[in-house]
Amino acid sequence: MFTLVAGYKRFSFPRCGLILFAFPFLIGCVALSARTAVVSTVIIEPVAGTEGVGAANFGLIGRVSVKDEKQGFSSGIHWHHTDMGDQILLLSPLGQAVAQIQRNTEGIRLTTSEQKVYYAADVEGLTEQVLGWHLPLMGLQYWVQSMNSPATTATVDWGSDGRIVAIRQDDWEITYSSYFPSEQLQTARPRVLVLNRGELRIKLVIDQWKTD
Repeated sequence: MFTLVAGYKRFSFPRCGLILFAFPFLIGCVALSARTAVVSTVIIEPVAGTEGVGAANFGLIGRVSVKDEKQGFSSGIHWHHTDMGDQILLLSPLGQAVAQIQRNTEGIRLTTSEQKVYYAADVEGLTEQVLGWHLPLMGLQYWVQSMNSPATTATVDWGSDGRIVAIRQDDWEITYSSYFPSEQLQTARPRVLVLNRGELRIKLVIDQWKTD
């Protein structure tokens, strides 16, 4: 369940998302490499005591597109993650804030472009209700760094180049089609990843990484 701050009327977005943008994804887009052949698949069991443990700190700037059988949504994204929580800003093509998502130990806060504020304990339920699509934030903080969450069982496909090709975890399949160049495989950062669950597809194109 989510709660709207007292003093505001109920604010609902169309199921097509907050705002539908024809975001210029092709402008400045990186060329995608062919998918690397899978050479090994490993099943990784959960690590006891890691529920709620956050991933390593990072910041990123990029673009996100969301599509399912009913809707399409595109925006810019600025995401800052620390062990204290997350700050995610979704932006229109003109740089205007579409929504801001804040996560900390007290829960989730989502603020819309019209300054309507929602609270919830579960980010997936809140984003589904307000944005019209699930944002798997607890897993994505790991997946975006090309690693599985230690809290649940994961199946990981490795490519011939030594990088992760795909992760299947928590009913999501995450595929990696491009990485930033790196001399060391363990420090290679994803450039393009796609999340699929049922009819829902979330594509994240990362333009810039910042590690803390």
